[in-house]
Amino acid sequence: MGEGAAAAKAKTKSPSPPPPDSGKDAKDSGKGKPEANDDNGATSTTDGTKDESGSSEVVNMETFSQILELDEDETHDFSKEMVVAYFSQASSTFTNMDKALAEKDLPELSSLGHFLKGSSAALGIHLVQAACEKMQHYGDLRDADGSTPIDASDALARIEILLPETKEEYAEAERWLKKFYADKKAPFDDDAPS
Repeated sequence: MGEGAAAAKAKTKSPSPPPPDSGKDAKDSGKGKPEANDDNGATSTTDGTKDESGSSEVVNMETFSQILELDEDETHDFSKEMVVAYFSQASSTFTNMDKALAEKDLPELSSLGHFLKGSSAALGIHLVQAACEKMQHYGDLRDADGSTPIDASDALARIEILLPETKEEYAEAERWLKKFYADKKAPFDDDAPS
């Protein structure tokens, strides 16, 4: 990396994730409390962060920071517009997933999983991305990593468990993103103070 590129990179400030809530709501909702251990031994918490290793957040900041770099000013209009579009896409996709699951339409579930996986990846919503990748595989009659064939009844059973989990992961990401923009003094219209 050249001297100019290194200096430019040093000037680029990476946004930090919003701080955990610290009030009655955070205490009552269990935010930040240990929930489960991952494969690396880190404990995930209900607010989407991982203790000790810090290896995972609700939003992958490396990816999300790249989106934020496209903003021309502190209003974050460009990135916020992308997030609003993502919220809309996710909402309609979940509605379509519910319908496809009720109809046992595995090819449609695979297609919808693929679609939301891509949208989630673009913003760094990696937990939803990973869940949608599993749904894509299940819809294609494959196991979670796509390597082993499974039958239709097994695929549907797995999706029945996965879909509510995916919606919760999305809800956590939506809360995180809304808090991020509120902390940057750029709240969403539905979050603006009255």
